[in-house]
Amino acid sequence: MTTMRGASAALLVMLASLAAVARAEDPYHWFEWKVTYGTRTIMGTPQKVILINDMFPGPTINCTSNNNIMVNVFNMIDQPLLFHWHGIQQRKNSWQDGLPGTMCPIQPNTNFTYHWQPKDQIGTFYYFPSIGMQRAAGAYGLITVHSRDLIPIPFDNPADDFPLLVSDWYTKDHTVLSKNLDSGKGIGRPAGLVINGKNEKDASNPPMYNVEAGKTYRFRVCNVGIKASFNVRIQKHSLKLVEMEGSHTVQNMYDSLDLHIGQCLSFLITADQTPGDYLVVASTRFIKEVSTITAVIRYKGSNAPPPPQIPESPSGWAWSINQWRSFRWNLTASAARPNPQGSYHYGQINITRTIKLSTSKGKVDGKERYALNGVSHVDPETPLKLAEYFNATDGVFQYNLIGDVPPAAGTPLKTAPNVITAEFRTFIEVVFENPEKSIDTFHINGYAFFAAGMGPGTWSPSCRKTYNLLDTVSRHTIQVYPRSWTAVMLTFDNAGMWNIRSNLWERHYLGEQLYVSVVSPARSLRDEYNMPETSLRCGKVVGLPMPPSYLPA
Repeated sequence: MTTMRGASAALLVMLASLAAVARAEDPYHWFEWKVTYGTRTIMGTPQKVILINDMFPGPTINCTSNNNIMVNVFNMIDQPLLFHWHGIQQRKNSWQDGLPGTMCPIQPNTNFTYHWQPKDQIGTFYYFPSIGMQRAAGAYGLITVHSRDLIPIPFDNPADDFPLLVSDWYTKDHTVLSKNLDSGKGIGRPAGLVINGKNEKDASNPPMYNVEAGKTYRFRVCNVGIKASFNVRIQKHSLKLVEMEGSHTVQNMYDSLDLHIGQCLSFLITADQTPGDYLVVASTRFIKEVSTITAVIRYKGSNAPPPPQIPESPSGWAWSINQWRSFRWNLTASAARPNPQGSYHYGQINITRTIKLSTSKGKVDGKERYALNGVSHVDPETPLKLAEYFNATDGVFQYNLIGDVPPAAGTPLKTAPNVITAEFRTFIEVVFENPEKSIDTFHINGYAFFAAGMGPGTWSPSCRKTYNLLDTVSRHTIQVYPRSWTAVMLTFDNAGMWNIRSNLWERHYLGEQLYVSVVSPARSLRDEYNMPETSLRCGKVVGLPMPPSYLPA
């Protein structure tokens, strides 16, 4: 009897310990950022750049799934500032999303601390300043989210993990770019390209990447630009795709990879060539005057210059579309959770609603604007999320100014805050139509979606016959080719206010975006956090009493 009691007591102690571990908070990572202007010579002439702790690009946020990330931002520039965490889903927490529709900006000479988690996420992401055209002046950086130790990854740990942030670059000040857009002008073509904030000369001397023969390395690549798609390749080395925007992929081999604005991926290379120097090459796609930049990979002990012949970029749209079709979700690999990615059978879920969003452009008061379904978005003084939370939407915005189908051709554009609603936990098909002559890319905040299909012309229900309903990659950003459509599918199970936007920042600035309000009818902390007490206030909600708390989970 004593033995049984002892065993029972031991069991209770063990269960209590497990319960304590389960209740324990995830680890915290603290960052302090001083955001300033500084002078850098990037395209041959000195220019004003936005720096974080005197760095461009900014510091890498290197963390593990579910970690608590605390970023204390000191705004030491002369404009309001917000940071957006591109691809981080902010589960139940659009309060930290860092866009003008969800947060009041950090005013000059003040500070604010973000607190967010990459909840149930792994992979490669980035951050950038989201107000105006500030992201054209720098202040972007990499976010790497690793799997927890107990969850295997479907490849051996690489010898090193390299950042590869590719961007187009403008020499005009970001305030000048904004003024040009406000006056009805465009921003023109970029002055050139940068890799990790460096021009070609600085990316080669000293070498940007150092490797040892026989070892395998991971490159985390993001297109952090505002205008152009890129193709990335490495002289005499094959690229093994392993991850894309938080999903493990089928590990196909490629000579080169297209990345459109806002997209991230990881590939492995093995240093299996004769020791020497080799070039990482990035070049613009779908633009008549191609721009190219290179950076040097140096094998240990190398005394040989890079081969003189630079591998050519692929040409045409068909090649890019066919490559997209080759990307596949790794159904057997685990991502942030132990269960295999393929245990979520998205293709077997009934679609409850189809939202077709068509881009358009036109003149409003004599100035060019871009729109989705005829409404060109403008940000009100009071962030949309705060107006909704405080029940103060009157005079700020109206819901559902647009319908689920585009208006008739020729309908004049309207400027207004563009906010639609989506029923909580419904599975919705979103179709992006791009009638323009140039490529577009779209991002949905707060979610990962399944890009089920794309094709030429306009979309119709018969296009569903072409969908990949088994293993398209779960991701957050997708391209829409000229005069074409792309269809994505997702469950709107993350309560909050979420931005759907073009990543071509000129179009975004001029209104090609909207917000989707997803409200849990239970008003439960199980579904959404209360607004933090530390949140900044502005506009109509200044001085208002805090609304009642959501119900306990």
